[in-house]
Amino acid sequence: MIPVRQTPAASAAAHAPSLLAAAYRRLAATCESLQVAIAEPGSRPARGQVCAADLADRPELLTAFVDAEQTRLLERHGRAVRRDVAASRALHSYVWNVALLMSGAWYEERRVPRVRLQDVRIDLATGALETVVTGGFACLPDDPACALPDVRVVADEEALRAELRAAVADHVRPLLAAVAPVVRRGPRALWGLVGDDLVSGVWYLGRTLDQEERSLAEAHALLPGPVAPFPGGADFRRLAAADGRSYPTRTRAGCCLYYTIEPADACLTCPRTSDAERLRRLTAEDPA
Repeated sequence: MIPVRQTPAASAAAHAPSLLAAAYRRLAATCESLQVAIAEPGSRPARGQVCAADLADRPELLTAFVDAEQTRLLERHGRAVRRDVAASRALHSYVWNVALLMSGAWYEERRVPRVRLQDVRIDLATGALETVVTGGFACLPDDPACALPDVRVVADEEALRAELRAAVADHVRPLLAAVAPVVRRGPRALWGLVGDDLVSGVWYLGRTLDQEERSLAEAHALLPGPVAPFPGGADFRRLAAADGRSYPTRTRAGCCLYYTIEPADACLTCPRTSDAERLRRLTAEDPA
């Protein structure tokens, strides 16, 4: 059986958004790489922030979103990047962070939120994200919050996994449609990127919590194979080192195009990175 963290109880004064906001803050405290701030309810976007929903509806804001990423990549790497690469990198960063909000609540507390596009704000200058928590979540029948308003109870673990897949897909679908002409890739590649970010977020959280084996099992159960609209599964496999140690890895279904920026340092799960190179990096990083 896969161990699950004890779900926090719901007090008489609690409501679904406040429970979610607390869960997100705990997640952000755990995950150094999660770059999503939690805004106060009723607050308005700060100067320089745009609503994520507007990226899908206003082409000039999508243009500004990609322009800003191009500028950041130039400053970071000292070279200009293609516009489709900048769009892909910006999309990848957005999806990874927002998907981890949802998958993190699921992984740690067995609660699946529905994050609305209109509740996410993007700072164009930095790429940092912020969300206002307005909705509820889906949970299992034994969750102490199941009787609260805006909480939907689902039958079992598989139903909760289906809810997570749907929540992520529904959130990103309008963005994928808007950014596809700029990224210049088709639906399969774009949904492959989303599935990769969903799986890699779960894997990252497990490693952060020193629960890598649990996170691998959870990710496999979440995406056991192609599940529409995701074109591939978690598909973890193990690489054996000469000293007998083994390391989990997977190959991305959708490319984030980082290799076009740093060809000698492609992602560890990039299809272009050989198993020998993966083992070289993994064993170099392993203090054991």
